[in-house]
Amino acid sequence: MQERKGIKTKRELTPKDKELPSDYADRLGLIYAKESTDDAKKSKGQFFTPLAIARFMASMSSSQSENVSILDPGCGTGVLSIALVEHLVSVNPQMKTIRLVAYETDVKLIKYAHLTLAYLKEWLSELEIKFENTLQSTDFVLDNQDALNAFTNPLRKQLDSFDYIISNPPYFKLSRNDEKTKAAKGVVNGHANIYSIFMAIAAQLLNTHGELIFITPRSFSSGNYFQVFRNNFFKKVDIIQAHLFHSRKDTFSRDKVLQETIIMKCQPKIHDINRTEIQISSSSGTKDLKNPETLTLPSNLIIEYDSADKIVFLPTTQKEREIVELFRAWNGNLNKYNIQISTGPVVAHRAWDFILDQPQNTSADIVPLFWLHNVSKMELKWPVEKPNKGQYIKFDQKSRSILIENKNYLLLRRFSSKDDKSRLIAAPYFRNHKAANFIGVENKLNYIYRPNGHLDKAEIMGLGALLNSTLFDQFFRILNGNVNVSATELRFMPLPPHDQIIEIGNQLIRSNSFDNTTINNLIATAFELETIY
Repeated sequence: MQERKGIKTKRELTPKDKELPSDYADRLGLIYAKESTDDAKKSKGQFFTPLAIARFMASMSSSQSENVSILDPGCGTGVLSIALVEHLVSVNPQMKTIRLVAYETDVKLIKYAHLTLAYLKEWLSELEIKFENTLQSTDFVLDNQDALNAFTNPLRKQLDSFDYIISNPPYFKLSRNDEKTKAAKGVVNGHANIYSIFMAIAAQLLNTHGELIFITPRSFSSGNYFQVFRNNFFKKVDIIQAHLFHSRKDTFSRDKVLQETIIMKCQPKIHDINRTEIQISSSSGTKDLKNPETLTLPSNLIIEYDSADKIVFLPTTQKEREIVELFRAWNGNLNKYNIQISTGPVVAHRAWDFILDQPQNTSADIVPLFWLHNVSKMELKWPVEKPNKGQYIKFDQKSRSILIENKNYLLLRRFSSKDDKSRLIAAPYFRNHKAANFIGVENKLNYIYRPNGHLDKAEIMGLGALLNSTLFDQFFRILNGNVNVSATELRFMPLPPHDQIIEIGNQLIRSNSFDNTTINNLIATAFELETIY
């Protein structure tokens, strides 16, 4: 039986008659996936590119010359670079020479990559195209420290450069002590995610007219975590084209990945001048990939080149474009209005000694504790009993540091669940809710407040209306691909004039109706929108 199994495996590893090299690479990728566990792939950050996406990415490239060079860092079975080669050959009958440098550190995958690249060479030889390839088993990041150093130091050593760099890089966080984190110091910050380091290196290894085509999580596009990376990356390259997948699970369904994903085509800046237009396309997943919705937008609408944050906005429809234009026209934000946002200081697993399901007595040393489940749109529901979600917390000298002053707040969920229709869910809290000097706010909530003062009721109701509105929810989705609601992002989210926020709050108070229909109608009227988005 063992011998038969071996014969079958050998047959599976042999190219079929007239099989395209990309089909062969995809087939070997499926064989590897069956041999490897989900945990093993996850530990290596491996998420294999479906063939339909590989071919779509390849189609984003433009033909350059008869002799081309390609870099594929983290190549797997080579499906991306092979799909790219097939596309370039199909659009350029004059192709003569192709040079490929590929990196792969997984020993089992290297075996398959050798097979697919050998078959690609045979396929190209029949077309009388010379194919030179190098398959590196060394670490891509550590091999290219000179490229990382080029961001912060004058470049002395000539770097190898490529016409095309195509990649689905690994995805996992690195520790601060990892060699790769140290190598990328100054290019990324904090606990770096390895995919951003791959992108940074690639930006340095493009030749003058080279093309970088990457599929990555969307998480780099906003937030403080990737700010240093964005500043470095967009000093070197411009986005030419971007494709966004709306589905969080369809893109890498083989590997059960729940992540908003983006494909980007970038090219080096020309004389440090930003290109004027970016093409944005989108699809739900792979099934509608051949007929994506497409917009061509001004580049300064997509990236705030003049800001320190370099946030990437990704509107995919005309309505979303109008939303971005509306928000970008506003000059206000929480900071400018002397309003702050912080994260709830009660971390449950560190505070169990203080948390109570029921008040033990009526003394003043017991105060309310608010959790994520207590916060609904414009409504704070408390107490709401749930297992391990005690609604009270002791107030004493030991717990004082994790409690906050009892005053007016807007409480905002930090996370949205798969059942939530909105990313932003906020509820007003007013100090007369409880006769206590302090209250507890659990760590999965943000709270909005005025330091050294109080938010007026109209301010809280106005901000609450804005954050709970469909308009702000849509903008937040354009800005952020995560379900996390970052305090840093909200701190600098554009807001309308302060007096307009107060007027919206007063109108909402007078209406005495706090449902989303009322809120959306108020917002649509305030900003002269034909309809709420």
